Amino acid sequence: MERKPLVYKIAISLIPGVGTVTAKKLIAYAGSIEAVFNEPASKLEKIPGVGTLLAKKVTTPGIIEKADKEFEYIQKKNIKALYYLDEDYPERLKHCPDAPIILFLQGNLDLNREKVISIVGTRKATERGKDICKKLVSDLAERKHNPVIVSGLAYGIDVCSHKAALKNNLHTVAVLGHGLETLYPASHKSVAYEILKEGALVSDFMSYEWAEKNNFVKRNRIIAGLADATIVIESGPKGGALITADLANSYNRDVFAFPGRVNDNYSQGCNRLIKINKAALIEGVQDLEYIMGWDPPGKIKKAIQKQLFRELSQEETKLVDILKKRGDLPIDSICLEAEMPVSKVSPILLNLEFAGIVKSLPGKVYTLISG
Repeated sequence: MERKPLVYKIAISLIPGVGTVTAKKLIAYAGSIEAVFNEPASKLEKIPGVGTLLAKKVTTPGIIEKADKEFEYIQKKNIKALYYLDEDYPERLKHCPDAPIILFLQGNLDLNREKVISIVGTRKATERGKDICKKLVSDLAERKHNPVIVSGLAYGIDVCSHKAALKNNLHTVAVLGHGLETLYPASHKSVAYEILKEGALVSDFMSYEWAEKNNFVKRNRIIAGLADATIVIESGPKGGALITADLANSYNRDVFAFPGRVNDNYSQGCNRLIKINKAALIEGVQDLEYIMGWDPPGKIKKAIQKQLFRELSQEETKLVDILKKRGDLPIDSICLEAEMPVSKVSPILLNLEFAGIVKSLPGKVYTLISG
């Protein structure tokens, strides 16, 4: 029978050990995604980086049939399957080397909105932590930033951030550690239902996959990858929030942490992130605005006369050279070229803008000012 192209896109994500890099190789050498599943293992194993073991996995019987069933399920439930080469696949996630090939989305939300932040923390949140979370989200809404709030629908800080977003009429995304056929924890079903009205449920697991411990660690890469910044509100010395922060750092994304008293167990993780320079200290929305370069409400940009004969620092020169070579670039691309996080690049670009050397354009794009 003739199958839809999406069936093959789902199928390639079902092959154990095949990520986006290997998938691209397989498709390039085979000529199309459909052809990957028609090639014999003897030909596939000759592709650089594939080998005998992986070639056998590609040709394992039953993969296409599993994909057929998943295709039928998402069609029935009106779930979108975002393939990593699709235009509506999250652009921020495309820059992550371990991004999923297929991302399932239930709801109707554009994941490429201008401002997206992730809020994570301990499942055993204190009242202080919950109050910090509620105030931060409320302030973001009040100051008209209106970011999409991403979290994991877990107990504690996660569900608090979702509820705060809903209360303040902000879109929110819950990244799940299981397929969309079930919901964990079950006690958050009512919150998930409300999220679908103002946001989306997202997962890279097949519908039938259950919530398992390792799945929640795996889903953290999506929480970090979807956002411009990850904010940690309360964490013990170990936990999923710290894993998410590490992943965000590895993607050159900004990480923030609210500090706490040295003898508070659920401040230990945050304090350590700040101590070892893996997170910027945050006390409120103004710190987020400053480091992210988000204009607070009512701010009027004044024209700054170019400073003549200004001596540039080494890091400033590096960014100027990138813009000279590449032309106008969004801040994410500048960070990738410079191999520097947004937390460093943003204030440097701001200084260059004050000096009249660069100019910010809509969409966080920067250009050199000629003259």
